[in-house]
Amino acid sequence: MTTTDPVARQALWFELMQFYIREAWLLDERKFKEWVELFTDDVLYFMPRRKNVPRREAHRELTPLGDLAIFEEDKRYLQTRARRRITGMAWAEDPPSRTRHMIGNLEAETLASGEVGARTAFLVYRSHLETDHQLLSGCREDVLRKVDGGWKVARRTIVLDANVLLDKNLSVFL
Repeated sequence: MTTTDPVARQALWFELMQFYIREAWLLDERKFKEWVELFTDDVLYFMPRRKNVPRREAHRELTPLGDLAIFEEDKRYLQTRARRRITGMAWAEDPPSRTRHMIGNLEAETLASGEVGARTAFLVYRSHLETDHQLLSGCREDVLRKVDGGWKVARRTIVLDANVLLDKNLSVFL
């Protein structure tokens, strides 16, 4: 169910853009506990692997759920990863990375369930130690749900533009 009212669509876009900007600042300021609270208890945080395939096999470019993914996590696992970052137990992040999350190109539509489907593009710059840095780009497809008057992510699928990551690890949240 997509609303055709342009004022309502603009209001939804503005509200969601504020949500995504807040999320980016939470990540860049390393407020991981608060960031995890932006997700529903039943969230699926999924990042498939991307493969180079011939055009005629484009349906195989992204691995499906249940196949070997980069991330296929629930809220408990996100909380564990966030806690490791907060307590310093994530050795790959000591000293911690400096990040800058840029979010844009938001498209949103109300779904028949009352939830909202949203798609965003992202650029994440990561600087670590003196010489390590990386630029990650891609898109995220979210299903957002209103919970206690605020938006929460019920499902996130992250698709990186690159299919090979040359950095030592992927320890930042996207």
